Amino acid sequence: MAVRHRLIKADPSVVWDVIADGNRYADWVVGTGASRPSRGRWPEKGASIEYEVPLGPWRLSNETIVRRVEEGRQLELEILAGPLGTARFSIELREWGEHCLVIADEHPLQGAGSALHNFGAEAVIQLRHRTMLARLAHCCEEQAEQGHEPAARGLGVQENPGHA
Repeated sequence: MAVRHRLIKADPSVVWDVIADGNRYADWVVGTGASRPSRGRWPEKGASIEYEVPLGPWRLSNETIVRRVEEGRQLELEILAGPLGTARFSIELREWGEHCLVIADEHPLQGAGSALHNFGAEAVIQLRHRTMLARLAHCCEEQAEQGHEPAARGLGVQENPGHA
């Protein structure tokens, strides 16, 4: 299991606002293109976002689904990565003085990624997490410097009530 942590110099509520904004997923998650909510209200349980992963001339369409959420504290996601299978990704926030300790935990669940998981794959995930947590810290610390304004809630897919 790839577990990594980082102290982010921002209030946990700022960090939560960044990770709870489905439109900002690609800002901090390494390897993703533009993200967009696709189902439900991110980050409520069962909600999902879609994004593309560029691989040279190809693009893989991936989806991430919220499997468990403790608002302001923890978000557990299932990453559906097509032929690579699925992975569980958990991000936990802990108040640490006036800052936030972020703990990221990822491991493969099913498919090729699970079958081929080894020490080398674990090392790659660790490098990815180091970069991802640095990007998350940058997003959060920048938002904290600008003055914390909570992200808009309810960024999920809306029903079209129709027009009269």
